[in-house]
Amino acid sequence: MSSSTDLGHPDPDLTVTLTRDGRPVSDRGDTVCVIGAGASGLTAVKNLREHGFGVDCYERETGVGGAWNWRHDRSPVYASTHLISSRPFTQFPDFPMPDDWPDYPHHAQLLSYFERYADHFDLRQHIWFGTEVVRVEPVAGDRWDVTTRSTGGYGPERTSRYAAVVLANGHNWSPKLPRYEGLEQFRGEVMHASSYKDPAQLRGKRVLVVGAGNTGCDIAVEAAQQASRCWHSTRRGYWYAPKYVFGRPADQVNDTLLALRVPLRVRQWLYHWTLRLTVGDLTRFGLPRPDHRVYETHPIANSQLVYYVGHGEVTPVPDVARFHDRAVELTDGRQIDPDLVVFATGYLPRFEFVEGGVLGDEENSGRPRLWLNAFAAGHPTLAVVGLVQPDSGIFTISHWQSVLFARLLTLRTGRPERAAAFDRRVAAGLGERYSGRVKESTRHWFEVGHADYLRALQRALYELEGK
Repeated sequence: MSSSTDLGHPDPDLTVTLTRDGRPVSDRGDTVCVIGAGASGLTAVKNLREHGFGVDCYERETGVGGAWNWRHDRSPVYASTHLISSRPFTQFPDFPMPDDWPDYPHHAQLLSYFERYADHFDLRQHIWFGTEVVRVEPVAGDRWDVTTRSTGGYGPERTSRYAAVVLANGHNWSPKLPRYEGLEQFRGEVMHASSYKDPAQLRGKRVLVVGAGNTGCDIAVEAAQQASRCWHSTRRGYWYAPKYVFGRPADQVNDTLLALRVPLRVRQWLYHWTLRLTVGDLTRFGLPRPDHRVYETHPIANSQLVYYVGHGEVTPVPDVARFHDRAVELTDGRQIDPDLVVFATGYLPRFEFVEGGVLGDEENSGRPRLWLNAFAAGHPTLAVVGLVQPDSGIFTISHWQSVLFARLLTLRTGRPERAAAFDRRVAAGLGERYSGRVKESTRHWFEVGHADYLRALQRALYELEGK
């Protein structure tokens, strides 16, 4: 991209000042910086523009789509990836997906959806592709110095000063790798699910899949069809939800119950009743019994795992105890002999470019301390968009998060007393949860019930606007 001011990009002729450590900085005035051009970054750019703000968006890759662009080196998407939330509960509220698309679109369709979204709202002119963010530092007046460079570290660094910053760099790109005794001496192949792209990687091999999230279950299903043997290791029992219930996508049925304000205990009873009618007691297949009630964590959306377990193509096994040079020892004392181990053990959030302490650190765990998983106390011109893991689609949530932030920035000049009240609400609301009781695990850090969370966003919008 060029750096023409007609495109809303930093102008090299702007007045240059100095940062605290003497680096030159170009002041971008009231422009807002958005980091990332995936789903959350794109909707942030669009909503900020619609509220009258200039926007510079920095994207380290060469195209839009973020995690859904599997050509990107950080994308966790693999060849068979489809949505696990149905189309109407995933799409942006102001840009519907085509009616003739399937209930659960393929990742290639999602990428084309983001490309059309960017073109429809004319967003590309505000995006610097191939540009990564090196540092984000708060400065006086609730402003931010953002230092960038070409992706890969080539070329000089450049610092620009912004009125506000949106972090939309995603949280499913930095692999969480487990530690096991003897892993370094294991002579088989080891990979994280982030490196898995195609079933050919499993063909003819003896595969151990570690992890029971949606990705782990998908890979176990593909191993059942391609590998010579498949073991699936889980630390605990989980609830497995079919993608269709009563002839409709399961999330649509569940949302109907939520709209009717059916109590949680009743929804849990209905789930157990449906499970008994379809697959019965999963422990008879060798799957461990869940140690929590359904909806205390999000169920695994997979209709095929139980099928392949029932047909003997996937063997459930407990957690790994340790590795030997040619074998894996399980916590029940058994040993198995895979030649490929796939760790589907999730991802950790990373904001390494943000100055330490800005996002908080809940109990020194590395988990950002944010209200609504979006707003940091003491930094009213900073927002994180998309740092949620809902029980439905995320795009609607990202849309309304960015609308809330855009309106907050507008009120900072028009109605500063309301913006100040919002800042106090942020400080008071740290630690609030928007889901039922969840397991204390990094996998569940950002889980929210989408209905509860959207109501919380709606309340925040009403309070901000004095309604």
